[in-house]
Amino acid sequence: MADPKGFMTTPRREWPRRPVEERVRDWHEVYVPGGLLPIISKQADRCMDCGVPFCHEACPLGNLIPEWNDLVSREDWRAASDRLHATNNFPEFTGRLCPAPCEAGCVLAINQPAVTIKNVECAIADRAWEEGFAPPRPPDRLSGRTVAVIGSGPTGLAAAQQLTRAGHTVAVYERDDRLGGLMRYGIPSFKMEKHHLERRLEQMRAEGTKFRTSMAVGRDVG
Repeated sequence: MADPKGFMTTPRREWPRRPVEERVRDWHEVYVPGGLLPIISKQADRCMDCGVPFCHEACPLGNLIPEWNDLVSREDWRAASDRLHATNNFPEFTGRLCPAPCEAGCVLAINQPAVTIKNVECAIADRAWEEGFAPPRPPDRLSGRTVAVIGSGPTGLAAAQQLTRAGHTVAVYERDDRLGGLMRYGIPSFKMEKHHLERRLEQMRAEGTKFRTSMAVGRDVG
């Protein structure tokens, strides 16, 4: 950890929200654009780098949370992005939408407010896009195998991206007319604006994933 006393000297600060009178007039995200970067390195300093990181165990994805907290505290954004994307295909989604069981598992939360793990994750993901740390990663060679993924929700997209990067020829079938599943039709824009989803879909197309919309498997295709 960059600051061994960070958890004692730095209070928890969360991503600031836009004024209510402004938020009620639009459907944009509730948080101040760019409001994380001035505060997030100090917030990552609060991570104690525990011998047993319960945050890591509490995360369903097994994110390497202490590792990328340390890298963010040192402002090594490229390495932090690499650590985060090693376990999470879409951190800009989870950084906005996940209920953050990792923060409930944070050891600091025993007697203080937990580390703002979710905010750190979101800051890494957004910085990765800004700095070009998340380019398309097409496979070096194709395996000759084809895979059909049914549904373009977060699980289907993550599976499709991993399979495409492994060299398989992947087609995603979606019964709706637009891609994204729950992230498209179940999540309002004030929680996650849809340009985050569109950006990942364009990355996946550039990697070679094919998408078939308005196709119900079992009805339109066998």
